[in-house]
Amino acid sequence: MHPPLPFNARAARTLREKLGMAHGHVAYGMRASYGMTHITSDHVAAWERGTALPTADELTALAGALWCAPGELMGHARTLREHRLARGLPVEDVARATGLTLDAYHHMEETGVWTGDTRQSAALGSVLGLPARDFIAITGLENELARLLTEAVSTRWQAHIRAIAKLVAIDRRDLKDPLRTMQQDYQTLLAATLSRAGGSTASGEDGRRYLDEIVDHFWTLLPDH
Repeated sequence: MHPPLPFNARAARTLREKLGMAHGHVAYGMRASYGMTHITSDHVAAWERGTALPTADELTALAGALWCAPGELMGHARTLREHRLARGLPVEDVARATGLTLDAYHHMEETGVWTGDTRQSAALGSVLGLPARDFIAITGLENELARLLTEAVSTRWQAHIRAIAKLVAIDRRDLKDPLRTMQQDYQTLLAATLSRAGGSTASGEDGRRYLDEIVDHFWTLLPDH
């Protein structure tokens, strides 16, 4: 069972109004061009009010009727399926581009668990145009990224920058300042904890909390990725 699509009701209404279309015009376009014979103006109005959500097929047809990409009618895509829908790509195209059988790719999309190898993962990122943060989340590499970042901030970040750059596919030059800042922030937290403890062994609660959220800290310092 898939979670509800992150539908952007305001975007749908704005696009329709810019085209000078009434709800009935949109519904007619979906029926005539996309075979959505069940769609009426009431459906379109309910989607725009946020009292109902379109299915994946209805979203694709609605985008066609509004002359836009499906992604323009969605909030931030979270799952493999949502990223594919946002791009308006059929399952077959993504399976072919990644070198997977249709059944294998479909299973990954249904379970939400990506199990492709390095080459297939790179192809997935390319065909879906995944930003680095989404690529790491979709391919299940967040734990590995957290491990590398933890080692980087608690030891010498310079020794880990190459592995991190390779994992997230970001130029090492773009990682220097974020990693340096993260190490400084972490060390500052540790120093403050020790100071509060009067120089004795401290709980390190602030430091542990920082490490628990280290992936989020990393992406916050890389807003364009």
